[in-house]
Amino acid sequence: MEYILKENNDGSVITVKDVHNVLLEMLKDIDIICRKNDIPYFLNGGSALGAVRHKGFIPWDDDADIAMMREDYLKFIDVLKRELPDKYVFHCFETNKKYNPLIPAMKIRKKGTYIKETNTLLENRIKECDGIFVDVFVYDYCSNNKIIDLPFRLFNYLLMPLIVLFDNLHINPILLKTLFVQNAIFYGKINKNSKYIGFDLCWTFKSPLKPFIFKKDEIYPIQYVDFEDTKLPIANKPHEYLCMAIAKSYNTLPPIEKRNPKHIVDIRL
Repeated sequence: MEYILKENNDGSVITVKDVHNVLLEMLKDIDIICRKNDIPYFLNGGSALGAVRHKGFIPWDDDADIAMMREDYLKFIDVLKRELPDKYVFHCFETNKKYNPLIPAMKIRKKGTYIKETNTLLENRIKECDGIFVDVFVYDYCSNNKIIDLPFRLFNYLLMPLIVLFDNLHINPILLKTLFVQNAIFYGKINKNSKYIGFDLCWTFKSPLKPFIFKKDEIYPIQYVDFEDTKLPIANKPHEYLCMAIAKSYNTLPPIEKRNPKHIVDIRL
């Protein structure tokens, strides 16, 4: 089935498959950089589900997500400054305080393309480039004890609406963003010896009572599996990972009426 995202004035169309072709090129380039510099990463969320269930992209999914541990993420930033091909640009709070850390920690965008997302409350404020992107999520050490976990998590949940409010008033709340990020970093540091890891506390779009928390050996060491015409890395124990990251029914296809792209309002390739 062809999933059409846009019909151009000349009658041509842009489909989800066209987006997949761009994203696959980007993922291959990112993989080359990470392998070269010994930066372990893995496909995250729907991209991991696609690798396991479809051996590639979910046919109607219109984005791509990867993830890595914080120490690897910091190394990744330094490497990208030197080695990211000129056809791309990367945005993150660490290098540009206009970036909103509520969204994934980093977006790697392709120059010469354009994408407008459905979520207008988290609009891109870095107008250097609005290109098609790969999301980079940060994982960090965490506690599986709610008494320890919940206060830190709630702190960022309380900051989240304030950051959204000021950002949409076009007032850059740098102090609030910094507190938000530093709380996540501090929480990871105090749990450094934990056997549990999960989305860092900057990801506040899931119930704080049921956070994404995994045993570290469910994700590491990563393994490479077939993905479209290449191989890309996923979690060490994909079943355990996907049961938490997606749902226990992850292998069951959704009804046809729910197989729709959901992130893109407008696009140019």
